[in-house]
Amino acid sequence: MERDRGRLVVDLNADLGEEVTDDAALLAVVTSANVACGFHAGTTETMRFVAAEAVRLGVVIGAQVSYDDRPNFGRVVRDVHEHVLREQVAEQVGVLQEIVATEGGAVTYVKPHGALYHRVAVDPGQAAAVLAGSGSLPVLGLPGALILDLAAARGRATRLEGFPDRGYRGDGSLVPRGEPGALLDDHGQIADQAVLLAERVHSVCVHGDSPGAVRNAQAVRRALQEAGFLVRHCWDSTGLG
Repeated sequence: MERDRGRLVVDLNADLGEEVTDDAALLAVVTSANVACGFHAGTTETMRFVAAEAVRLGVVIGAQVSYDDRPNFGRVVRDVHEHVLREQVAEQVGVLQEIVATEGGAVTYVKPHGALYHRVAVDPGQAAAVLAGSGSLPVLGLPGALILDLAAARGRATRLEGFPDRGYRGDGSLVPRGEPGALLDDHGQIADQAVLLAERVHSVCVHGDSPGAVRNAQAVRRALQEAGFLVRHCWDSTGLG
């Protein structure tokens, strides 16, 4: 999607701070970190650890905001009033910003998680609430998602992402979790799909809660580099480009 001296640039992001994976190992591979802010997963301690290590390694930090639903890991649709959701998103972003600032960094973008991620792709009220609660942060999301259109209309930067470890339908939508083919577990297949996606999106995401998350991320990064991509975060130094 972007080029640097003729080479295509692609970001590699992962969900971190969810208390289910090797955050340190993933941070050594990725270029952007979607940090759980406590509503679907994560604690002050996990946020602080990820923030400190990301700042040390030069990994860009994003706020991974969610419905308030730890029992279901944020993957069940909730009927939350827009005003409530706005405040919940603001709380999550604010907590992470404060922690990251103490570690010498900054939150650069926002990315909804799980059920909220898919809801804001089609629901204007929920999308507007997430945007209102996240200030002026750029937004990372699925191609065609309504939240990206709304963000762009408000002058906010947007970036497109793809999921090499998820199955896709013919129309470009993700196969819903629970259906056959929704999750890919062969790291070779995941790496191959990452290369295909990287030609159409700014960032590819490896799910941090999958059993082979670190191995998958390593395979994806290696495949992207071998295909000639420059693996680098997709935000400029201000987070507004």
